[in-house]
Amino acid sequence: MPGNKYNGTPVTPRTRLERLLLNRELRKFNRFFNPSDELDDGLKEAELFANDSVLNKDENCGPFNEETFSEGVDGSERLHKQRLLVVANRLPVSAVRKGEDSWQLEMSVGGLVSALLGVKEFDARWIGWAGVNVPDEIGQKALTTALAEKRCIPVFLDEDIVHQYYNGYCNNMLWPLFHYLGLPQEDRLATTRSFQSQFDAYKKANQMFADVVNKHYKEGDVVWCHDYHLMFLPKCLKEYNSKMKVGWFLHTPFPSSEIHRMLPSRSELLRSVLAADLVGFHTYDYARHFVSACTRILGLEGTPEGVEDQGKLTRVAAFPIGIDSERFIRALELPQVQDHIKELKERFAGRKVMLGVDRLDMIKGIPQKILAFEEFLEENPEWRDKVVLLQIAVPTRTDVPEYQKLTSQVHEIVGRINGRFGTLTAVPIHHLDRSLDFHALCALYAVTDVALVTSLRDGMNLVSYEFVACQASKKGVLILSEFAGAAQSLGAGAILVNPWNISEVASSIGYALNMPADEREKRHNHNFRHVTTHTSQEWAATFVRCSLELNDTIVEAQLRTRQVLPLLPVNDAVERYTQSSNRLLILGFNATLTEPVHTLGRRGSQIREMEPRLHPQLKEPLKKLCKDQMTTVVVLSGSDRTILDENFGEYNMWLAAENGMFLRRTTGKWMTTMPENLNMDWVDSVKHVFEYFTERTPRSHFELRETSLLWNYKYADVEFGRLQARDMLQHLWTGPISNAAVDVVQGRRSVEVRAVGVTKDEDIYTFFEPELPIETPPIVRCRLPEPVGLPVPKIPCGRSRSKTHLKKQRSLSTLEGNYLGSGGWRPMVDDRISVHEGSSVLDLKGENYFSCAVSRKRSNARYLLGTTDDVVTLLKQLADCLH
Repeated sequence: MPGNKYNGTPVTPRTRLERLLLNRELRKFNRFFNPSDELDDGLKEAELFANDSVLNKDENCGPFNEETFSEGVDGSERLHKQRLLVVANRLPVSAVRKGEDSWQLEMSVGGLVSALLGVKEFDARWIGWAGVNVPDEIGQKALTTALAEKRCIPVFLDEDIVHQYYNGYCNNMLWPLFHYLGLPQEDRLATTRSFQSQFDAYKKANQMFADVVNKHYKEGDVVWCHDYHLMFLPKCLKEYNSKMKVGWFLHTPFPSSEIHRMLPSRSELLRSVLAADLVGFHTYDYARHFVSACTRILGLEGTPEGVEDQGKLTRVAAFPIGIDSERFIRALELPQVQDHIKELKERFAGRKVMLGVDRLDMIKGIPQKILAFEEFLEENPEWRDKVVLLQIAVPTRTDVPEYQKLTSQVHEIVGRINGRFGTLTAVPIHHLDRSLDFHALCALYAVTDVALVTSLRDGMNLVSYEFVACQASKKGVLILSEFAGAAQSLGAGAILVNPWNISEVASSIGYALNMPADEREKRHNHNFRHVTTHTSQEWAATFVRCSLELNDTIVEAQLRTRQVLPLLPVNDAVERYTQSSNRLLILGFNATLTEPVHTLGRRGSQIREMEPRLHPQLKEPLKKLCKDQMTTVVVLSGSDRTILDENFGEYNMWLAAENGMFLRRTTGKWMTTMPENLNMDWVDSVKHVFEYFTERTPRSHFELRETSLLWNYKYADVEFGRLQARDMLQHLWTGPISNAAVDVVQGRRSVEVRAVGVTKDEDIYTFFEPELPIETPPIVRCRLPEPVGLPVPKIPCGRSRSKTHLKKQRSLSTLEGNYLGSGGWRPMVDDRISVHEGSSVLDLKGENYFSCAVSRKRSNARYLLGTTDDVVTLLKQLADCLH
């Protein structure tokens, strides 16, 4: 997963995304040493998305300056700018209705708006909910018109949707889970609705957002979806227009796969997010967790660049957000801020100032912070009248019982400590249950000696960034929780702590207060350089540019993804089938004619799949096809003979077991193509290895066949299974099979050892291919899905055009002889069919040959069928054509 220099991007970029991120780092470096760019001022840092600043939520910067927001995008210039549709749950605006057709709007500009204001090359539009219920058409039209002046587009959600989608699914399920608080119990929810009804409302709301986006989308636009409220949106948008450029960014942590798997709708949400072209997170850890969830829960392939599913690559990368640092730096020179600074210095003269600025939320670790400060005072009595902790705790969700309980708990702890260590003239803790305006907050940052951020889990926490930006003079110390995303960026300059370890935090407070000036300066300079170069504007610009570049480079897209097979043209295949008088259907068994895994119920049903059964809906179509005099049906499988006998004994067809080593007409006896001198002495030693790894890999199993052994770990933990498979191969090559005449084939989630000469499933595709050259094709080393062959004429017995052709045809003609009733057949070694002998064995036109893989992206087949259900549909159509 490519990111920046803080998560291990190589010095030499290998991909376009890595080059973009490297260029961003170079721009930041040059900008730090050559500061010349002036950024827009007059913005407010409200708590929007990832911004953890706690400025007064009622503060606003007056009427929104349309010219500032759209500077340089009016008139003809706008035609040359890339349009950006920013989609978030809430618009950056507060709307108050003043009449039937009149609205008063106040912009609540936050971190994301600040980021986009600094990115001049994009023409941004905002799409989201305005935070009010507008049931009447007149009000909706009036609000839409008013918001258009602010370059905002509303999504109208009714009260019931908001209650179940926002209060229910988003705030009571996704938010706690993503912050490692787990899923709430049913009786703790704000609604009595079930999880499923909340999820249904969530999907409905996301579709409503998608409908608005689709209405305003223009070709070439980039759509940027934000946060956990809109995880279903990328899928909705791609279903509308697969070529739409869609990015999705999460502003909270993404939990480990073990936490995410608790979510009832885990798979559906992951697949919906994967519909996006680019998925972004604040840190590499969150990105890694997302890829791991896709690998472990969905069984997809994680790559260094993201997640691959059926040939489609979704890029996953870390894009740490920043702040508008210039705004904080310039604010320190304002007269009103200087007045606040002077007042605070006088108020706390002779005392070191410690600061905590948080929302009053369970994840912010406020009780832990205060208890650590208490322990510090207990162990360091000399500091009791020399230090003060200022804790700003902005109330949030005051109607929720858990938050009310937290407020009472914090007040109780603060009162106890102040009563214990306070004096008539001073107390050690000043606690405020309210927010501060921007100027007062900047002044408080500037006079602080030690900032204390003890989040138990935080997406980023930009309070730490704001503190560093205001510390050019003081060069104070930052104590930062290792569970905040900011620890990935500011960890080298901060003192990292585990907020759950009260003694460790108390010790860190003492270390920070006594830190030498030269160490404080070094730490501050490191963090200041990061904060002033990794700005919010750079964050937005990099993400959007990456979104643009991913889809624009067709050549690179083809190089980075494997060739995806086209879907089978079913109508053409059926038409050719009906027009032919000689038809050969070669069908795989496992994952082709068997029931798909998802229909077997829970994972406990894996025993049923270990003993595969024919899909019940295929029984009648197969009987009809097998009775047709012009159709020959062959089932080719890697399974052993007993499995095929149990499933197909009642049909009139050919069976080929163990990849063709054993053959029989269902009306006859089993024959073998296995050479008489085939050496199987290696079986016992390989079996011991397979038994060893089966015991040590939960939910794995192995199959002992007559010509091969197969170890399967598709039900085991994916990553652990791959590690075990790697160790198994090392054991095999250095021991049991070092001198044996065997082939080792590593499948997607299996390892097979088989005697040399046993053909591979993939060989059937090229064997009949009319358009292949005679020269030897490359050997396919990985196990791939069993084939579905579609209609070709029956095997001719006439003349051939080459010795190679004749050699193949002689073996197959012998097979036709058995079809006519001859005795058992064991060919000589020289008569064995070889895939390396050139062109098709049939006098076959290319348009009459349909080779098809099922649900796999890599194959020598011509076409693809998505699932077993598609196979069912196809064979039913073929059977319906018969009279």
